Amino acid sequence: MIKKLLSFLIVLLLCIAFTFSSEESIEEKVEKLLSQMTLEEKIGQMTQVDSSYLSDPEDVKRYFIGSVLSGGNSGPSNPTPKNWADYVDRFQYYALQTRLKIPILYGIDAVHGNAKVYSAVVFPHNIGLGCTRNEKLVEECARITAIETSSLGIRWSFAPCVAVVQDIRWGRTYESFSENSDLVSLLGSAVIRGFQGESLKNKYSILACPKHFVGDGGTRFGTGINRLLDQGDTRISEKELREIHLKPYVYAIKNGAKSIMVSFSSWNGVKMHANKYLLTDVLKKELKFDGFLVSDWKAIEQLPGDYESQVAMSINAGIDMVMVPDDYVRFINTLKSCVLRGKVPMSRIDDAVRRILKVKFLLGLFENPYADRELIKKLGSKDHREVARRAVRESIVVLQNKNKVLPLSKNLKHVCVVGPKANDIGSQCGGWTISWQGQKGNITLGTTILEAIKKSVSKNTKVTFSPYGDNIPKDAEVIIAVVGERPYAEFMGDTFKPEIEYSDDLILQRVFKEKKPIILILLVGRPVEIEEYLDKTSGILCAWLPGTEGEGITDILFGDFKPKGKLSFTWYTEDKNRFTFPYGYGLSY
Repeated sequence: MIKKLLSFLIVLLLCIAFTFSSEESIEEKVEKLLSQMTLEEKIGQMTQVDSSYLSDPEDVKRYFIGSVLSGGNSGPSNPTPKNWADYVDRFQYYALQTRLKIPILYGIDAVHGNAKVYSAVVFPHNIGLGCTRNEKLVEECARITAIETSSLGIRWSFAPCVAVVQDIRWGRTYESFSENSDLVSLLGSAVIRGFQGESLKNKYSILACPKHFVGDGGTRFGTGINRLLDQGDTRISEKELREIHLKPYVYAIKNGAKSIMVSFSSWNGVKMHANKYLLTDVLKKELKFDGFLVSDWKAIEQLPGDYESQVAMSINAGIDMVMVPDDYVRFINTLKSCVLRGKVPMSRIDDAVRRILKVKFLLGLFENPYADRELIKKLGSKDHREVARRAVRESIVVLQNKNKVLPLSKNLKHVCVVGPKANDIGSQCGGWTISWQGQKGNITLGTTILEAIKKSVSKNTKVTFSPYGDNIPKDAEVIIAVVGERPYAEFMGDTFKPEIEYSDDLILQRVFKEKKPIILILLVGRPVEIEEYLDKTSGILCAWLPGTEGEGITDILFGDFKPKGKLSFTWYTEDKNRFTFPYGYGLSY
């Protein structure tokens, strides 16, 4: 009996050992799947379509689409968490009806929280996080963003932006952590670790996508379509390109980045989407990047030649997945024609698909393709908002504090708050919030600065709100003026002169006539012209674009916490030869 039992145990152990030893590696799974795929199925994996252009979601099945994204303005009409999960799962359902049942990889611009979703926590934009110099805090913010994104079945964020911005006229300046390459590398890597966690397969993890490779922060203003800084030309030596703009990608790869988005911009006249030297020789071979490259929105159409030439040129340069994002049938047919006519080698197609499939296996999409409805309960939670509040207060930079007017006492008799932005969540959050350019108003859940002030002061303190500064109470002891830029994103945010809104300037001119201490709170996405305000104000807090948690501002305003924020950008005046505040500047109490 004992011999039989021992024999049984030995056979059982051998079976277990055989099972584990014969378990396929991800590489083996990829090769097995790749060997079964037709050319059409392979090209489908290389195709990314914006959800707004998929009028018939069954096209995901019909054309074997590999990735769907929700760009700046696409998504469910009512962007609640449940509606988002339903929306994403619907596309996934059709992907799983294909012959090989390869799941789609859904992407979104969760660049400061999953901010396209109503009630999600919105963190400060990167320019503010750069002022914290706190990589652990930035990683924690990214981890929360990953949870609030993955819960909806979205496992890919087009972030972090690791542009090293050298010209604050660019409308994407606030997406950059700093003008300093080392700081961008440090905090960009923190976001990647926060997004991806210890394992991409973890249900809380999402795929990071550092962008935009490479040199997008160093472009010059041009003419025509290249007037746009993010679509312009970076005219510098390779040594400068490597020292300033390539460095964050070296760190990103070391920290496990498995996808990278390529830039609209050019380097010395050559469009990045056609630059085989940088995409293949430097990134994939020299730096050993083993993930996949995704194009930017319709970017291949900016390359020279006809559409067929543009498709062939970009794929041969090293683009693995094309953000089409609209006429996907045309792209699929064109790429197929390029392969059949020998303009794109089959080896290049296989390499691209191999890279994409590997990431899908790493993410565990084959096992868990749908939204995790239990995770949705965590979205916008109190714990998450508390981390965002901490990020706000650590990002605030005190620029001026005459006669130690700050922090304000919570026991003042009467405080007057001025400026519509004081009670405007949309203005606090800026661009890439609910919609592409963002917008003013009560667009999502959060605490405005006015609400935060009312919560912070004593019960005996009266708080008056005069939006336009035309009715300041005579007994008000201090005026808190909240002013700044309008919400904007790329393209619409490019400007020749960064400054606060004209309507806000008019409010300030009205307020400056009052003989009272004036505290300025700036809601801006970059340093703006404030020289003329310095003599007329007692204190200035730069809150950047803090997101939904306004109480992080009052934590500093009323002295619950000492200011830590240090400028991540030099605060230049209109005269570029001199600055108002140097890089690293920031007062404390």
